Amino acid sequence: MTDELVEAFARLVPQLSATKGPPGREALAGIVGSPAITLLVARDGGMIIGTLTLAMFPTPTGIRAWIEDVVVEEAARGRGIGEALITEAIGHARAAGARTVDLTSRPARQAAGRLYERAGFAERDTRVYRYRTQA
Repeated sequence: MTDELVEAFARLVPQLSATKGPPGREALAGIVGSPAITLLVARDGGMIIGTLTLAMFPTPTGIRAWIEDVVVEEAARGRGIGEALITEAIGHARAAGARTVDLTSRPARQAAGRLYERAGFAERDTRVYRYRTQA
């Protein structure tokens, strides 16, 4: 947990979501310290320019792995950084015993969809449900 990480998330999260602000230091420390989370970062010239959150947890049917919140600095997109983060996350999931890795992406994020397909992800015939616990 460093000032650099807090600054990187303050810069990157708004490029990912217009509705949710970046996590503060305490929230980010909880993410970094969670045994269920592997936080990957990509650097260029020493600066963090991309992040990916890999969540892994055991269930009765096996280890589940989810990729969440993939974001690469806008000026650095198209250079394979997102793909490198995804490849690394898949390697971690495989090493932990996960048989599959899931993620979701909004249809409007067409470039992200192409990235996931290039990385080997296939769209599933499933329904995603969401229950809002807060208004």
